[in-house]
Formats: sequence, C-alpha cells, structure tokens
Amino acid sequence: MSSHPGDLPLDQVRTLLAVVDEGTFDAAAAALHLTPSAVSQRVKALEQRTGRVLLQRTKPVRATESGEVLVRLARQVARLERDAYAELGLSTSGEPTRVSVAVNADSLATWFLGALTRVPEEMRLCFELRREDEDHTAALLREGLVMAAVTSSPDPVPGCSARALGRMRYLPAASPDFAARYLDGPLPEVLDEAPVVCFDRRDDFQDGFMRRLGRGGASALRHYVPTSEGFAEAVAAGMGWGMVPEAQADPLLRAGRLVALDADPVEVPLYWQQWKLDSPALATVAEAVLSAATGALRH
Repeated sequence: MSSHPGDLPLDQVRTLLAVVDEGTFDAAAAALHLTPSAVSQRVKALEQRTGRVLLQRTKPVRATESGEVLVRLARQVARLERDAYAELGLSTSGEPTRVSVAVNADSLATWFLGALTRVPEEMRLCFELRREDEDHTAALLREGLVMAAVTSSPDPVPGCSARALGRMRYLPAASPDFAARYLDGPLPEVLDEAPVVCFDRRDDFQDGFMRRLGRGGASALRHYVPTSEGFAEAVAAGMGWGMVPEAQADPLLRAGRLVALDADPVEVPLYWQQWKLDSPALATVAEAVLSAATGALRH
C-alpha cells in the first residue's frame, strides 16, 4: 500500500531527478557519490511508496507521466531551497540563480530578450532558454524541464499559473518578384502550387492559413528554415511565401523587400505560464516579461 504523499522522502525524489538528468543509473550514482545499487534501491523504494512506475528503463532513462510529476517537484524544492538560503544570507557559493524558460522562436527573435534586460542586475540571474514552438512549450513545463514558458495554451499545466501576454500578429507575405511570378490570380488557387517556407516539419502555420482560405493546405513545394531570422530572410529572398511576424515584416515591407498577400493578418494569443512558487527570481522575471509584452504584443 502506498504512503501518504506528504511522506515522500526528499532524498529519493532527488535521486529520481538525478537519474533523469544524468540519463543512466551509473551516471546518477557518480553525480550523487553513491553506488549504482543505492540509486536503484532509492528509485525502487519511491516506486513502491507511490505505487507507480516512475522511470522508463531506456537509454537514456526517461520519466513516465507519474515520474514527471515528481521530477517537477524535485526541481521546485531545489528552487525554494536556494531562495530560502539566499534570504537567510547563508548562500556561500556565490553562484547566480539560474532560471530556465521555454520560449517560441519568433518571440525570442522579436521581443523576449528585451524583456530579460529589464531584470535588475543585482538579482544575479542567469537564464537558460529552451527554444520550442509555442504549441509545445507547455510540455517542457509539464516534464519539469523549465520553470516558466511562453505558450499558446491558456490552460495551466498542473502546479502552474497562466497569464495572458497578448497576441502576436503574423502577415502572409512574399517578395515582390515571387508574387509577380507565382501569385497572378485568386490567392487560394495560386498559393496551392506556390513554393512555401516553413519553420520545421512540425510547423503547421502556413497550412492553417491555407485552410482559412478553404484549401487543404500549402503546397508540397516547401523549404524548412528553422530560425526565425532565417525564415523571414528566406521569404524576403523569394524562396517561397510564409507567415512572417509583424515585427519582422514591417521593416521589410517598408524597404520594398516584402509584399503582404492578404489584408487580414493572423493573430496568435500567447500566455506566460510558470511554477506556482513564492520565488523572488520567478516573480521578477514574470514582471519583466509581462511589462515587455504590454508594449510588444497586440491587446
């Protein structure tokens, strides 16, 4: 029979986190200065206590859905411990506070870095940014890999809070030469066969725009350019049409390097999700992000 959740031994939870982070029981044992047998026994004891399988014994080891809950707990406890030591003036290592955030490429390329510069230097924060599509950043939160995320989901991940940031606007655009060559006719029909630029193979944005026009999706003639700046430059260079963030499209439109294909832009709502912790570091970052989003995004 499993024990009450309040009885979870933190040494076992931390050991589970080490196995997930290090990828193998042997590597976790080395990191914790334990024997592999001791690491295995702690994990087994935690699985018996919770009545759940917590790890997939693969290479590298991966947390199960139940294991992800405890991995997230371990990271949150570590964060609270560091904050408590700092408040007590007992932090003697001099190490800065590390804040991990998942953010989509377009936000990273346009407004998000400006938000981080608003964080006071005396906070001594170091940022670890994970680039991920806004539809998938919440998964990194759920797995406990990041403390906060810019996401398209308004539904909070368990243990997290969610706040609206605003809407990021995208313009369907192409270079003037590309438009003259491929887009002479009704837009839905000509875009069916026109080359298109996509961010990566998970990028469904251009296909979604075509579905709005009543078509099945964008052309099979597609280029994959997996950086936000590279994507906008590929469209401006005439490789294909694409959905370009307004902040990147505006100067290219003014310079005559892009033309808008449709008068009706597409807006993607963005949200800030973070752990529900009373952490000064997280609170400061959230305040900076929300302030920057107020000026950068549509409301």
